[in-house]
Amino acid sequence: MVDTMALLPPFIRGARMSKAPARTRPVPGLPADDEVLLDAPDDRLGPALVAAARGEHGPAAALLAATRAHGEWELRDRYVVRLAFFAHSRPEWFEAWRTAAPHDPDALLVGAQLAVDRAWGSPARQELLREVSPAITATAHGDHRDPVPWRLALDHARGSRAGHKYFGELWEAAVRRAPHHYGCHVAALRYLAATWHGAHRECFDFADRAAQDAPEDALVQALPVRAAFAYLTDGCGPSVPRARLDAAADRAIALSARFPAADPWPAQIRNLLACVLVRLDRRTDALDQLRLTGPYATSFPWDRAGEDPLGLFLRVRAGLLAGVGAVEVDGPGHPHSGHGGRARSADH
Repeated sequence: MVDTMALLPPFIRGARMSKAPARTRPVPGLPADDEVLLDAPDDRLGPALVAAARGEHGPAAALLAATRAHGEWELRDRYVVRLAFFAHSRPEWFEAWRTAAPHDPDALLVGAQLAVDRAWGSPARQELLREVSPAITATAHGDHRDPVPWRLALDHARGSRAGHKYFGELWEAAVRRAPHHYGCHVAALRYLAATWHGAHRECFDFADRAAQDAPEDALVQALPVRAAFAYLTDGCGPSVPRARLDAAADRAIALSARFPAADPWPAQIRNLLACVLVRLDRRTDALDQLRLTGPYATSFPWDRAGEDPLGLFLRVRAGLLAGVGAVEVDGPGHPHSGHGGRARSADH
C-alpha cells in the first residue's frame, strides 16, 4: 500500500503554444478537425444525458445503479461527475429524481457532487463546503464497497483545507474499498499539491509508488504522467530529472497501448499524455497518441491554458502535423513560468 501521508507537494497549471493553422483536409489516421468531439460521452452515458435533457431521470438512475451493482467504480466515478456537471446547468431532471427517490444512494451521490461543485467556485468556498459535509456523509452510508463517496470526501477535504490527520483517515477508508481507484489517487495527489506547493519530487514518489503497486491495466498507471504535467506547467520547486519525466510518459504510453484506438474511455489519459509528450519535445510519440485518441478531445488538460480547449487541441495537432519548429501548449498571451507554464492554482 502506498504511504501517502509520508509524502508532500503541488499540481496543475496552464500550458502554452504557438499558433498553427487549423487543418481542414483529412490526414491518414486522423479525423478532420470538424469531426473532433470535445468530452464526448461513451455509449452508456450518452443515452442517460439525452434523456436528462428531456427531463427524464430514469436512465441516469439505472446507469448508476448498474455501476454500483457490478462494482464498476471507475466508470461510476466518471459518470457521477458528468451527471452532476449536467445537473448544474440543467437541474430539472435531477430535482425530479431527488423528489421521487430522496433516499436513492445514487441520487444522493450526484447531489453531493453537485453541491461540492457549486461551492468550489464561490468566494465562500470553505463555509459552503462545511454545509455540504452531511450530504457527503450520507453518501458514505450507501454501498460499503463504493470508493466514490470517499473520493468526493477527499476533494471536499482539500477544498476545506482539512488537516493531514483527518485527510489520512479518509484516505485509509478510500483505499480499503478500492486500493487502486484512480479518482481517489488523483484526489490525494491534488491534496498533496495544494498542501506542499513546489514539492514535485515527493508528488512523483507518491505517483510512482502507486503505479508500481497497481495492475498493469489500472488507470493509476497514468498517475506519474499527471505528476509530470504538474511539474512541467508549474515553475516552482526543485528540478526533476529528465529521465523521471520520460519514465512517467513511457509508463502512460504502455497503458495507452492496452486500450483500443479511438475509444472515449482512455481519451483523457491520451490527451494528457500527448500534452506532456509535446512539452518533452517527443513529437512522434505525441502524434502517435493523437492518432490513438481519434476524434476524442477532452477539456483536461487543454483547458488549463484558456477558454478554448478544443481549439488548443486542434492547434497542437496541426503544429505536430506541420512539423513546425516549436509546438507549445500554453494559450496565447500567457507568460511562461520557470518550467514552461503559466501560474495557475490547483483545479477542482
